[in-house]
Amino acid sequence: MATSGRFSDNFIDKDPQRALEELNAALGEKADNAEWLCQRAYAYILLKEYTKAIEDAKKAHQLQPGLALAFLRIGIAECHLHNFINAHQALTAGKELDCSIEGFQTWIQHCENKMAIPAHIPNQTSDSKQTTTLFVKHDWYQTESQVVVTIMIKNAKKEDVTIIFGERELTAVVKLPSGEDYCLMVHLLHPVVPQQNTYRILSTKIEIKMKKTAAIQWEKLQGECTLSDVKHFTPNQYPSSSHYTRNWDKVVGEIKEEEKNEKPEGDAALNKLFQQIYSDGSDDVKRAMNKSFMESGGTVLSTNWMDVGKRKVEINPPEDTEWKKY
Repeated sequence: MATSGRFSDNFIDKDPQRALEELNAALGEKADNAEWLCQRAYAYILLKEYTKAIEDAKKAHQLQPGLALAFLRIGIAECHLHNFINAHQALTAGKELDCSIEGFQTWIQHCENKMAIPAHIPNQTSDSKQTTTLFVKHDWYQTESQVVVTIMIKNAKKEDVTIIFGERELTAVVKLPSGEDYCLMVHLLHPVVPQQNTYRILSTKIEIKMKKTAAIQWEKLQGECTLSDVKHFTPNQYPSSSHYTRNWDKVVGEIKEEEKNEKPEGDAALNKLFQQIYSDGSDDVKRAMNKSFMESGGTVLSTNWMDVGKRKVEINPPEDTEWKKY
């Protein structure tokens, strides 16, 4: 990935400290050369000064927004700081700008591997140092107006849960009892309304509700990511839950009160909706609904045949209820 010119990658590789000193002198107080700032960021990365590398790369982006190399420098530095979500977003945006630059796909894969590592917990049944792998499951279903994602993590603490909403993005990060982070990143098939999205932490799961922008049937949860979807991920404006400041305790309270007041009319309306979905649905939708309902003992109703068609649907009763076989 060597660049041409006075401060090439090869030049910096040979002696990062000397390269840094020469770049400092060349940039001077103005520091208004975007390419040189990117190369100084590279020198900082080699010298393990990752925060300074990010600062230089951000300045380079401000000077030249279309410079894909700035995103690469940010992504690599964020990786070294273990900020894998920020790193992945920067690297993805940079690759969309210029996929010919070597390094993007390697580092993107590195981020995805880190975010997908399952947590390990001690094996309580053995004195050996072996561990058992805890696979965190998630599922989704939809109503006419909402898409609901459930993450099956028990007894999660409020301070350990971060949910980030975007129009086409959902990111959930949960610190597990093992100390490792579980991360779910989904590029949604259709847009949602971030300001009206909510989540609540229950004893057996985390429930995320997203408001549809249109009352249409989603064929699946995840869609393809395109340049128009990711180009707004700039170093200075990563998608963040801080974009939508809300009193979540109040929202959860309102949801509970609303659900309490809706019964039984809400149940009747929901049953009618399911009947409408079934009657208007494709053969795959009907198969998915029948299979999920039967295998889960009536506790799960999914329209996603691609998901439920390749697995057994487990019993998942509502919170604070107990499923019994009569």
